[in-house]
Amino acid sequence: MQMNTKIISIEEEKASPEALKEAGEIIKKGGLVAFPTETVYGLGGNALDETASEKIYRAKGRPSDNPLIVHICRIEDIFLIVEEMPETAKKLADAFWPGPLTMILKKSGKVPDTTTGGLDTVAVRMPGHKTALAFIQAAGGYVAAPSANISGKPSPTLAKYVEEDMGGRIEMIIDGGEIAIGIESTIVDLTGGIPVILRPGYITREMLEDVLGTVDVDKAILEAGSKQAPKAPGMKYKHYAPQGDLTIISGRQEKVVAEINRRCEEMEKRGERVGVIGTDSTVSLYRAGSIKSAGSRGEEATIARALYRILREFDDEGVTVIYSEAFEGKTGSKGIGQAIMNRLLKAAGHHLEQI
Repeated sequence: MQMNTKIISIEEEKASPEALKEAGEIIKKGGLVAFPTETVYGLGGNALDETASEKIYRAKGRPSDNPLIVHICRIEDIFLIVEEMPETAKKLADAFWPGPLTMILKKSGKVPDTTTGGLDTVAVRMPGHKTALAFIQAAGGYVAAPSANISGKPSPTLAKYVEEDMGGRIEMIIDGGEIAIGIESTIVDLTGGIPVILRPGYITREMLEDVLGTVDVDKAILEAGSKQAPKAPGMKYKHYAPQGDLTIISGRQEKVVAEINRRCEEMEKRGERVGVIGTDSTVSLYRAGSIKSAGSRGEEATIARALYRILREFDDEGVTVIYSEAFEGKTGSKGIGQAIMNRLLKAAGHHLEQI
């Protein structure tokens, strides 16, 4: 059943108390509101209401074993939803909250199984975005929120893409402008002996190790998904995918450029609409129909911010075949290149070719 989706615009520094109150009341009554964070737009519902979580799954078309992240606005609020907060979690909260870090902890009985995908753990984060924090407070303090897109599509970094996917499915969209980071939060599992990164993000392994010492990386991050139930969002299913068929080409720059140009020419002769993802230093070398720079390899944050927007733009343009350069991201690499490559591999269904 279609509903009227109200769209309100809120600047982060000038959040309207009346608008936030209205959004909060929707959550308290069991409805859904899409809202901006520093990572991507989130699709929020009451994390302590099992029916709200079910609505989120339906709106996204999301598998119900894919856990949701519970967003809080005060560190002390975590104690209601976890069995205990280990010392590792306290150290990470002190270092990175509010910010783009999600922690996996043992959940309390207050959190419905529908929110956690049936797991005995809960994913928790305190976003580093003023509008998000004010909205969560107005909503009662506990907002379950995956990215605000149809399941499998690129996460939205602009409200227009939230409206494209969620218009008519949810009660409200809070338009907070373009998102700053552009990829989802780092997820770290703190339920075992050694912390394990389940999803890479802006908070890197090196940053975590500076606080905790040894931190492992789940092997599934740069590999095809396993058949195990996912412990964190984005681990099992194909995610972030554009409508076009995406292939990543990896190798020396000159070989990659030549190979992508060869394939583009071949695909265009077949009548395909072709897109290419390059960087500032390579876009002038390509000859495809739609060529986009993801930014500078020397500034990985620019690539992270641009990636989902580019994939969405290719969808807008009706691009049917996409070729992308590979980015850094092997286990042990520094910076957020691993996070970028993780998202790109998911978007391509792990279709990477080494030349």
